[in-house]
Amino acid sequence: MPEQSLSLPLFNAIEAANGGLFISRGVGTHPRRAIDSFELIFLREGTLSLSEAGRNFEVSQNEALILWPGREHRGTQPYPAGLQFYWVHFTLPAARRKLAQTLVIPQHTRIARPEQMNTLFRRLLNEQATYGVQPVPSGLMIGLMLWEIGISSAIGAQLDGSAPILASRADTLIRTHFHEAISASGIAAKLRCNTDYLGRVFRRIYHCTLTEAIHAQRLRHAKSLLAEGQLGVDQVAQQCGFDDPGYFRRLFKRAEGMSPNNYRRLHMRVHVNTA
Repeated sequence: MPEQSLSLPLFNAIEAANGGLFISRGVGTHPRRAIDSFELIFLREGTLSLSEAGRNFEVSQNEALILWPGREHRGTQPYPAGLQFYWVHFTLPAARRKLAQTLVIPQHTRIARPEQMNTLFRRLLNEQATYGVQPVPSGLMIGLMLWEIGISSAIGAQLDGSAPILASRADTLIRTHFHEAISASGIAAKLRCNTDYLGRVFRRIYHCTLTEAIHAQRLRHAKSLLAEGQLGVDQVAQQCGFDDPGYFRRLFKRAEGMSPNNYRRLHMRVHVNTA
């Protein structure tokens, strides 16, 4: 069966069900099943190998996949150790698909702004852990996730084939070397390209500068370390690549609206399942 796009009626409530963060210990395979709702999967780490109705998908970091209701899907490879992905189920009643204003959403695509998807999923799961599943407000957040998928596809279609690959390589370097002394010019040197050109391509795809992406990745890791509560703020700053703890504190407060210590006290809860 060919890959299919979802036409999403805008300004119409999506009904959300449960969601979570799956973390693999390298045991088991995704079960064979058919469900009565859509399932949105967003990969944080690793690669997830799935088949739906005879079509195989390899879903990698920062990619999203939508599984359709009523179609059997199953894992085609065992879960690799370290695999992490967000998942959420939602329904879209047939009557709501008849609206004229739609956003065409590919079934499988790379997300241009992965930090936005991570933020939306964290918010969704935090609300779920605090208040339980609330179909309507959670549905609005899922709508924003689907919007990110739709615009990611549109951005990719407008660029030549080499530009997304170059930007993706820069993104990978940032995600794997953020704790080191990296910079926009250093990343360009590693990729053997012009710094200004790389900056333009990266901003066009990810809607932020290379420096902003480095800071965002460092702050994401900082939030994880702060939530664990085992390190002091200065130690967190150092492990995340900040030489100046004072600058880290200012940047963190500007991004999160609170100090690192306050964030530690108010860290978010999420529903985590594992295999």
